[in-house]
Amino acid sequence: MADQQFNPGVSLAGAVDLEALKHQVKAEPGQAGGAPAAGGYVIDTTENTFQAMVQTSATFPILMLLWVPTDDRLFPMARALGDAVNALEGKIQLSRIDIASNPSIAQALQVQGAPALFALIGGRPMPLLQGLPGDDELKQLCDEVIPKIIQAAAQAGVSGTAPYSGDPDSDAAKSTGAAGAGVEQVPPEHAEAHRLAEEGDYAGAAAEYSRVLEMNPGDSLAARERAKALLLARSGQANVREVRAAAAAAPDDVEAQLAVADIDMIGGQIQDAFDRLLDFLAAGHKADIEPVRKRLLEYFAIPEPTDERLKRARRRLATLMY
Repeated sequence: MADQQFNPGVSLAGAVDLEALKHQVKAEPGQAGGAPAAGGYVIDTTENTFQAMVQTSATFPILMLLWVPTDDRLFPMARALGDAVNALEGKIQLSRIDIASNPSIAQALQVQGAPALFALIGGRPMPLLQGLPGDDELKQLCDEVIPKIIQAAAQAGVSGTAPYSGDPDSDAAKSTGAAGAGVEQVPPEHAEAHRLAEEGDYAGAAAEYSRVLEMNPGDSLAARERAKALLLARSGQANVREVRAAAAAAPDDVEAQLAVADIDMIGGQIQDAFDRLLDFLAAGHKADIEPVRKRLLEYFAIPEPTDERLKRARRRLATLMY
C-alpha cells in the first residue's frame, strides 16, 4: 500500500465536474429525495476532523468515499456502501468526505472529481475506484473488496471495532438531516472554545471550556467538549503504533498506559480505555491511583451519562480506590 502525505491546507479548484450541476438536489442527507444520512458505522468527515479520522485508521480500517452529497448520481453508491459497512458491525468504518466543501482533502489525495474510493489502514490510503461504478462493480466492491480490506487490516494488526454512532434510519437521524445535516447549535458562551477547536487549537479550546465551567460548573456540554479537547491536545497527533508499542513494552509505566488509553478513546474504543486503566490499578499500581483517577474522570465526561460502560467503570473505580 503506497504512502501518501495528507496536506489538508491546500485549496483545490475544479473538484466538481459540471455534469454534477444537472444532478444537483437541494434536499439534505436524510431528507426525502436527499442522500442517505450518516449513522451506524458511517461518518461524515471534514477538513477539521480529517486528521483525527486518519489516526483512528490505526485502530480499525476505514473506507473513504469522496463524493458530493447533493449529486443524486452518487446516492445509490453511497447507500450500497453504507449498508455493506453497517452490516459488518464495526469491522470497518465508512468515512464520507464532501469534496465540494472540503477541497483540500481531495487535493491531498490527488482526486479531481467525485466519486473516488480509498481504503485507509494505519494512516495509509490505497485507491480503489475513481468514477461511478457499474452495478456489477459496485456489488463486487461490497461483497468482495470490503471483506478483503478487513482481512488486510487484520494482517497488519489493525483489527479494532469502529464506534457506533446511531441508527441512520432513525427519526433522530432524519430530523438531524432536515435541520441542516448535523449542524450543531453552539451555545453563545461556547462560541470561542468551539471556534478554537474547529481551527485545531485544542489546548486553547480546553482552556476556554474551563473558563465556561468556572462560570457554570453544571454545564455538562462544556465538560464533555473540554474533555475531548484535552484528549486531542495531548494525543491527537500521536504516532499510534509507537504509543501502543511503548505501552506493550512497559506495562508498569503509568504514563505509557495513560498514553495508550488516550489512543483507545480517540479511536472510539471507550471500553478498552476504561478497562486498560482500571486493570492497571487492579494489578497493584496503587501508587499511581491519582493520575489514573484524574484521567478516568476526564474520560467519564465524554460518553452519555446513561452509557452502561460508564456506569460499570464508575463502580469499579470506586471499588479499587478503597
